[in-house]
Amino acid sequence: MTGAVTSGGPAPELIDGAYAYELRTAAVMHDGLNLADMAHLLQLVADGIVPRAASVELAGALQRADGTAWSDFGYDAAGGEPYNSRERRFEAELGHGAGWLHAGRPRREATRVAFRLHLRREVCMLVLAAARLAAALAERGREHRATLFADHTYLQPAQPSTVGHYLTSFAYPMLRDGERLLGVVAWLNGSPCGAGAVNGSRLVAEREGTAAALGFDHVIVNTRDAMWQVDGLIELGSTVASLACAQTSLAEDLEIWASEEFGYVELGSGYERSSVLMPQKRNPYALSMIRGMAGVLIGRLTGLLAVQKGPSARSDSLIMAYGEVPTMVDEARRTTELTAGVVETLTIDEARLRETLDAGSTQATDLADELMRRCGLDYRRAYRVAGRALRILADRGLPAGELTSDVLDAAAVEVTGGPLAADPGDLGDALDPLAVVATRSAVGGAAPAAVDEMVDEIERRQRALVAAAEAHLARFLVAETALRERLRALARDGSPDGGGSG
Repeated sequence: MTGAVTSGGPAPELIDGAYAYELRTAAVMHDGLNLADMAHLLQLVADGIVPRAASVELAGALQRADGTAWSDFGYDAAGGEPYNSRERRFEAELGHGAGWLHAGRPRREATRVAFRLHLRREVCMLVLAAARLAAALAERGREHRATLFADHTYLQPAQPSTVGHYLTSFAYPMLRDGERLLGVVAWLNGSPCGAGAVNGSRLVAEREGTAAALGFDHVIVNTRDAMWQVDGLIELGSTVASLACAQTSLAEDLEIWASEEFGYVELGSGYERSSVLMPQKRNPYALSMIRGMAGVLIGRLTGLLAVQKGPSARSDSLIMAYGEVPTMVDEARRTTELTAGVVETLTIDEARLRETLDAGSTQATDLADELMRRCGLDYRRAYRVAGRALRILADRGLPAGELTSDVLDAAAVEVTGGPLAADPGDLGDALDPLAVVATRSAVGGAAPAAVDEMVDEIERRQRALVAAAEAHLARFLVAETALRERLRALARDGSPDGGGSG
């Protein structure tokens, strides 16, 4: 190796195959790079490193950059990835004076900072979307806390329950993932400023000032770790995938239940799409997108994990993440808001649900419980008697509510060798779906009062998520606004405090 500086320009294949790929991130990096440059310049000025005239020129250039949309800034793959493309722009404006911005800071530090600044806002927005969906599920859950239906497992009728209990079961994953995402925001709000390439910088006496200027609430301690840590991104990707998986389970259920064969629910018209060929056909397009996006997000997580497998301190561990992770978060937010809209506008056919429930045998478990309690059978024999009795009814085309003493005794003779002498009239609570649901009154059960308690809890936690995310966003805005004001003062007066000399 004869030297660190390459001779000649980049190969056209490098521009097209590498720089152009990285330049796709300019849309998400532009604002953060502006802020990172502002904070770094102000720290250099405070440390007396940049001459006054150069600092004023740089401040003016950064103001102009901050006021320019990324699409109008002139990012060009021929000039390298976003950081180097910006460097070309500033050199064209300021000449050698632009070079002061590199003092004590490598390219990767600036991009790490910009990445975190962008993601911390976007993850907060995803938290708000998850909170909206949790609120929608809770509201519809309270509305249908007493709406009876046959809950399903393995797509088979299982036990009598309520629609409210079903819907709130999806609200809890939204809350947990929202709370996990707030933990990721805390990770993202750690500052890599002053970390240098690996071991810090001789020009950086303290790292806390730049961190505070950008609204970071702590400094990442080990400078090498600050440059290369990815565990928080893996946690973010995993949580996004978890959020999507819960939504796709709901969407798949609703797609089945919205079919003509089930007829349990109907999507709001704004979330369906008509067939271009078949006039009678309304397709649950929103549900297809929710389901499909879950697969896409799982794929993005897999890709993120794949590029982390290798030696430490390799650029590809984060270069690919710069584009993939913000895209993942944006897609997850849009999908979560779509799911919330579906839930908010869903029509539930209560009569159809009750008709299907009454025509089935989902009371079987409760019947077995009562036979065990009243007839002295162990549960396994009670289970077999109940199952056989309901099978006899099914063969006759009758629901569980039509159980008679003759049928029950016939089943008992087959299973135990003798009749039970039990009157089905005494088993009424076990055969009445409404009474069955009323017995599920323990914490988390399907009884209406228990559902109300869950909705209260969901709403409390949902409000806490919203308050925390909005508080973060407000703090970020305050810090960024103050930083821009200090830069304006530097450009105007030669001092970030507005007290220029000379």
